[in-house]
Parts: sequence; structure tokens; C-alpha cells
Amino acid sequence: MSLLSAQSLACRRGGRLVFHDLGFEVAAGRALLLTGRNGAGKSTLLRVLALLTPAQRGEIAWDGKPVREDAEAWRARLAWLGHADAVKGDLTVRETLEAAQWLCAGGPPSRALWDGVLARFDLVPLLDRPGRYLSAGQHRRVALARVALSAATVWLLDEPAAALDEASRQSLHAAITDHLAAGGIAVIATHGDIVLPGALALDVGAFTPDGTVSLEAWA
Repeated sequence: MSLLSAQSLACRRGGRLVFHDLGFEVAAGRALLLTGRNGAGKSTLLRVLALLTPAQRGEIAWDGKPVREDAEAWRARLAWLGHADAVKGDLTVRETLEAAQWLCAGGPPSRALWDGVLARFDLVPLLDRPGRYLSAGQHRRVALARVALSAATVWLLDEPAAALDEASRQSLHAAITDHLAAGGIAVIATHGDIVLPGALALDVGAFTPDGTVSLEAWA
């Protein structure tokens, strides 16, 4: 089984040590929920995993091999969702999703996947609407659809339920559950609005200089 692991990670931003001696292991088909108060370092950890922010020390590995040895291969395994939704105001929803597919996958998804994802996030009525006319929740649904269409093995999601109504949150949970069932991995920063049976929970704040390490399984 594929395995994502981190060992002795430390990161400093703006002169502040955000976390240190942080480690975890996540096997295929499992999720890791990053918890902690605002400013604890959840977003920073996701950025470190995505190689967007350098770690001061420590190692990220995929199947035991450091990802820095082949950074492009690692990035090709990732789907990233940050606080910004990457929805361009001048592009329609259809154009946004199609452009993302060509950039990330080199071509369109299967018709079954395309239709399924659009239906799941209720985007069919919005396909020809420019991004500037979307609400915050609609923006988020487009961004989530981009992730679900990516066929990436590892999803890195920063508060993915932000701005979603209850129906859309259920769609998000279903998409993550399907991804895990297919052998994928998800690392998700959350304030408790994502609950996945069997997921690991990592309190990032426990790895601050004053924290106490806590890593537990959520049943």
C-alpha cells in the first residue's frame, strides 16, 4: 500500500517557529485531519507537504522515498485546495474546469467522471456562468470539482467546507469518501466540520514549542 509519511518536520515563517518535530504516517485509503486553533500551523503544514513552503528540517516521504528527490513526480500526485479557489472571473465554470484538466491531466476526464462530479456538486446549471457572478459557496464547489476531477492520489485540502451549505458539505464528504475508497489519501485542515470514520487526527498546535504531541485515531 502507498504510504505518505513525514518525520521531524520543522517550519519557520516570519521569524516564528510554527512547528517542530512533527511526524505522521498515512496509508492508502486513509485521511489525516489537521486540527488546532487558528494560527496553529495547519495551512503551513499543507503548504510544506505541497512543497510550496520549504521545511526548515525534516523529511516528507512517499513509499519510503524522500519526495524532494523527484519533486515533479510528487507534485503530479497532488491535488491542492487552498483558501483561494483559483476561479477566474472572466472564465465560465466549464472553461475553468476544462483548463484545469488540460493543465493537470493533459486532457479531459472520462464522460462518466465529468458528469458525476458536476452532478455531485450541482454545477450543471452554472457551467456557462462566468466566475465573477458566482457566490462564495459556488466558487468553493467549483474548486472542489476541480480536485475531484484531477485523478490525483493525494488531496491536500485547507478547510474545504468553508462557505458551503449543508447539502454541499454532504457532497464534499461523499467525494472524499469515494476518493479514500479508491485508495487515495487526503490530508485536510479542519475546525471540526469534516468528520470521517477511521480518519487520523493530528493536533498541529501540539507541535509548537509549547505544545504536547497528540496523534490519535478517530473512530
